[in-house]
Amino acid sequence: MKRYDVDAFPACVHLVSWEKENISSEALEAARVACNKYLTKTAGTGNFHIRCRVHPFHVLRINKMLSCAGADRLQTGMRGAFGKPQGVCARVAIGQILYSVRCKDSSVDAAVEAMRRAKFKFPGRQKVVVSKKWGFTKYKRADYVEWKKQGRAFSCGVHAKLHTSHGPIKGRKPDQLFLKPAFESAKPQHLDED
Repeated sequence: MKRYDVDAFPACVHLVSWEKENISSEALEAARVACNKYLTKTAGTGNFHIRCRVHPFHVLRINKMLSCAGADRLQTGMRGAFGKPQGVCARVAIGQILYSVRCKDSSVDAAVEAMRRAKFKFPGRQKVVVSKKWGFTKYKRADYVEWKKQGRAFSCGVHAKLHTSHGPIKGRKPDQLFLKPAFESAKPQHLDED
């Protein structure tokens, strides 16, 4: 759920497009319904947060042709063929994320299965990817846990931010007065394991 904090759902699963195509608003909604229904049944209500990552801004048009008797006398064929709006679609690139789900670690398998079911609502090919990041943040899981222990990372709704060396000194805590930039001071933990 959207109102849950960034620390509530550490796991994240993405549905990624593997083709350059148009995806209609109807297909996006059908996929959302399928994903939501399965996750509500398996993970439980309020134990996940689905986010649609593409928006249907592109307007599709249709040049309607008459199909009755004597239609050739009424129509002009391709003359003035600019159509009327029929629907909207999202223009999607290869590797673009269509849907994301953040959930608890125990519900990752259910989220993967929900995304697999959502794939059937779309044309073309898609892949389901389990993210190495913490929820919807841009930080790797090990790094986020370490920065949280240090007091560097703080919640910003469903996202997280880092205390930096910029900004007024007046509002800072004494232990955070002279911070080095986060990505230099705290080495990413996954590199230390080697």
